[in-house]
Amino acid sequence: MSKVSGKLTVYFEKPFWVGVFERIEDGKLSAAKVTFGAEPKDYEVYAFLLKYYENLQFSPAVTASTVERKKNPKRLQREAKKQVQNIGIGTKSQQALKLRQEENKQERKVKQREQQQAEAERMFQLRQQKKREKHRGR
Repeated sequence: MSKVSGKLTVYFEKPFWVGVFERIEDGKLSAAKVTFGAEPKDYEVYAFLLKYYENLQFSPAVTASTVERKKNPKRLQREAKKQVQNIGIGTKSQQALKLRQEENKQERKVKQREQQQAEAERMFQLRQQKKREKHRGR
């Protein structure tokens, strides 16, 4: 049985509020980034999570090192307080998001190249047709 854990970090990245969903499954971390716009309330984030979590596009998985140990409850409180005050996202999450961004960039390049080739072929066929129409059998 695999263990899945998730984490949501909401922070302000001028000029919008951004949420980063991190998911660790079978020791691999994947992340998804969402732009909220105005500062979201807790209930708005929860509603978004319930409604759109299935549709989030997570980045490809990157290996994540996790060590499970029992922690002192006071230490957990301190760490939670630190995380609330901490601004930004973890480096593993950033790597995962960057990987997803690069993949999207490659997909866009391929798609645009295909469109340009199709347009060039269409224009060539149009010129050929005009030549044939002008020829008139002479």
